[in-house]
Amino acid sequence: MPNPPHIAALIVSAGRGHRFGGGTPKQFLPLGPKSVLARSIEAFLGHPSVTRVRAVIHPDDVELYEAALNRTDVPPPIFGGPERQDSVRLGLQGLAEARPDVVLIHDAVRPLVSAGLIDRVVAAVGPGVAALPALPVTDTLKRAVDGTVAETVDRSALWRAQTPQGFVFREILSAHEAAASNALTDDAAVAEAAGLRVKLVEGAEENLKITTQEDLERVRNMIGAAPATRVGTGYDVHRFTHGDRVILCGVEIPHSAALEGHSDADAGLHALTDALLGAAGLGDIGTFFPPSDERWRDAPSHIFLSHAAEMIAERGGSVVNADITIICENPKIGPYREQMRARVAEILNVDESAVNIKGTTTERLGFTGREEGIAAQAVATIKM
Repeated sequence: MPNPPHIAALIVSAGRGHRFGGGTPKQFLPLGPKSVLARSIEAFLGHPSVTRVRAVIHPDDVELYEAALNRTDVPPPIFGGPERQDSVRLGLQGLAEARPDVVLIHDAVRPLVSAGLIDRVVAAVGPGVAALPALPVTDTLKRAVDGTVAETVDRSALWRAQTPQGFVFREILSAHEAAASNALTDDAAVAEAAGLRVKLVEGAEENLKITTQEDLERVRNMIGAAPATRVGTGYDVHRFTHGDRVILCGVEIPHSAALEGHSDADAGLHALTDALLGAAGLGDIGTFFPPSDERWRDAPSHIFLSHAAEMIAERGGSVVNADITIICENPKIGPYREQMRARVAEILNVDESAVNIKGTTTERLGFTGREEGIAAQAVATIKM
């Protein structure tokens, strides 16, 4: 290899994050003022030994990628395949025209990779030798059978693999093309299958992989970007009209009248939608679903609530709590309270314990006391 070698970094960002949950793949979520992906890419862009950086993304994520990165000094992304191994192979093939000597393959969801770790990996790579950052296993390991410990496993020779993993480019490209029909766990395993020697180098505890919401919170705390708790309120009113049922918090309740409105007039869900939008600083329900738009005539209000929750998730937020108060003389809310809680929790994709429904009256005072209509108040708490 020439001295200095041409070193490329391939940032693998095509995963869908099924274990993480939420509508936005975790690599595109915010981590302070930057996205997870942007932090991973910039760690390599800012390293003096790395001469080229490319990302591998899912074909459906082009807009997310452009919004998450927002810089012009990175070549266009490469589209990945159905599995990580496919994505890496396609990424390597996309890098081939640049003819790098060494490639560092890194998971986008390890955003705290340090320059020192990159240095150690680069220094260990050579002809026939790949580099794998790793940490020794420190916890006692048990092998279980049917939920019972069968034996204690010797951990002295066990290591936790990390990325970036470093390779001579032409060697790992050939190894991946040869292993295309196999299912291997990481790029070091592909190198092992091709007969390359994989050298361990010192990893780093802070170079953790974001797999769950808890991992994301931990990384945010590590960089001082823990999410803020925000609270929003909502209020809605609908008058009674002719009919034989009302819909409240997504539940149909028999009654001597119906509620009048452009949609299904679900005052409970309308109030909660406004509360969530208010907590996120996103306006109100009329901003997105104006009553002048015929598309929403007779529409079920769970559409509005789902949309508010999805917008919060897309911005890296999550719903913590929802508290709704239904104000009316009739119908009585108590018999339907648990059904309402379950329905709201289902729409928001949260545990029922995060939802509370209350019913109250105005002691026959005002328009609700005269049974002219129903009012609803809501308070929502989110982390953003």
